[in-house]
Amino acid sequence: MAMLPKNLPRPEDCQGAQALWYDRKKYVIINFVVQNPKDVEVDIQDTFIVLSCKDVDDNSIYNHIYFYDKVIKFDSQVKVYDRSIHILIRKAKENVAWPRLQKDADLKPNWMAVDFDNWRDWENEEDEGMAEYEQYFDMIQDMGNKKGGPPAMDDLDDLSD
Repeated sequence: MAMLPKNLPRPEDCQGAQALWYDRKKYVIINFVVQNPKDVEVDIQDTFIVLSCKDVDDNSIYNHIYFYDKVIKFDSQVKVYDRSIHILIRKAKENVAWPRLQKDADLKPNWMAVDFDNWRDWENEEDEGMAEYEQYFDMIQDMGNKKGGPPAMDDLDDLSD
């Protein structure tokens, strides 16, 4: 059964989230920076992605990106965190470097940038694939889970004299 576009309309008063992206042999990873995202909807198709959500201040966020090359929409993952939305997208052509995220070389939105902290020249490296990506997100998830519950306050003196 084919996945139909979700038809996420562009809100009238919206802004784009900062998008940091990097390239791997099999995947393209996009990190949308949104503080406390809510009502997150992502539509990934073979040639484009649409992100629609609200931020901590209830501002409408909307990004629409036409990909440099085709992707495999069914082999993609979306993970929502407190400060970002991480999207892993499988390239249709593995081992082909993407020089940019967008199809149109002349279109350079101010909200899009290369994530140089994660960028690597992987063309001469061994295959690192999905395992490295999952390890990265497991680590982030573990850091979030280590916060634990609220501290017990039963050892405090009663100050309501």
